[in-house]
Amino acid sequence: MPRPSRPRSPLRLADVAQRAGVSLATASRALAGRDGVREEVAERVRSVSRELGYVANPHARTLAGGATSTVGLIVHEIDDPYFSEIASGVIRAAGERGLIVQICTSAREPHSELRQVRHLIAQRVGIIIIAGSGYVDPSLEAAAKRELAAFQSAGGRLTVIGRHALSADAVRPANKEGGEAIAEHLVSLGHRRIAVAAGDAKLSTVVDRLAGVAVALKRAGLSMSEVPVMHAEFTRDGGHDAAERILREHPGTTAIIALNDAMALGVLSALRTEGVAVPQRMSVVGFNDVSYAADLAPGLTTVRLPLARMGQEVLTLALRPPAGRPRRKPTSYELIVRASTAEPYV
Repeated sequence: MPRPSRPRSPLRLADVAQRAGVSLATASRALAGRDGVREEVAERVRSVSRELGYVANPHARTLAGGATSTVGLIVHEIDDPYFSEIASGVIRAAGERGLIVQICTSAREPHSELRQVRHLIAQRVGIIIIAGSGYVDPSLEAAAKRELAAFQSAGGRLTVIGRHALSADAVRPANKEGGEAIAEHLVSLGHRRIAVAAGDAKLSTVVDRLAGVAVALKRAGLSMSEVPVMHAEFTRDGGHDAAERILREHPGTTAIIALNDAMALGVLSALRTEGVAVPQRMSVVGFNDVSYAADLAPGLTTVRLPLARMGQEVLTLALRPPAGRPRRKPTSYELIVRASTAEPYV
C-alpha cells in the first residue's frame, strides 16, 4: 500500500532567497521595494517569488476566504485636495465595509510609483487602487504594469482612476469634456487671447484636458497653435511659475486656463503679486472644484468633478468580481462659474 504523502510545508521567504542566491535580508528588501538592492538582483528575487508562488498564494487565500482587510491606495500628492478628497471617498467606503486603507504617494514619478506598488504587494494587500494621471509614454509605467498583472493573476484586485495604459476596472474623470467646457466659457465671454498653465506634458491628464480646450477653440475659429501653453509642475508653485512666464512673454493675454485648481491658486498668487486685477484685467479658470475653490478671492470658476464619489466608486469596483473585460465608469462634470471670470477688458 502506498505511503500517504506528507502535507507540503508552507513556502517561506528563505526558500525564495535560497533559490535566488541572495541573503534573507536582501530578499526581504527586494520584495518590499526598498532601496539598497541592485535592480537586476531585485528583479531576480521578484521573478523567483512569482515562479514559486510566494507572493501569489497569500492573495489567493485571503481573497478566497473573504478576509481582505487592507486596501492599498496610491496617489500622486496627498496634500493636493484633489487626491485628499478622492482618498476621503475611498476611506469612507472602506470604513463602511470594515476595511483599512494604507495610503502611499508617488509624487508623479513612475519609479516612485513602481516602488509603492512593490511595497503594497509585499505587504499582502488584497486590493490596490491607483488614483492620478498616467503617462503618455507607455514605457514609463511598463514595469508597474507587469507587477500589477502578476498581482491580479495571483488573485489581487486592481482598480484605477484616470489611467489609460493599465488593464483594470477604472473610473474615468471627464477630463476632455471639462477642458472643453472651461474653454467654451471663456470664448463665450469674448476672450480670444487665451493662455494655458499646464502640468507636465508627459501626463495623460494634461493631454486629455488640452484636447478638450482645443475642441472648444477650434469651434470658435481659433487654433491651439496660437495659444501659449506653459508646462510646469502640476502644483501651486507650477501655476505661479507658468503665470509669471505668461505675463512676461505674452502680456496681451486676457484669460488663463489652469489645468487644475492647485495651479489656478498659483496663477492667482502671481497675478496678485504683479498687481494684475482678476477678473477686470485677467480672467482665470481652474479644474476639479476642490474644497477651497469657492473661498478664494475672487471665487474660482472651475469644472467640478465628483471627487469623493470617485473614491467611493473605485473601491466599489474593486470589491466586485473581475469581469471578462475591464469596466470603464465615466464621471459627471459641471462648469461652476464664479467671480474669477468676466468679459475681456479690451
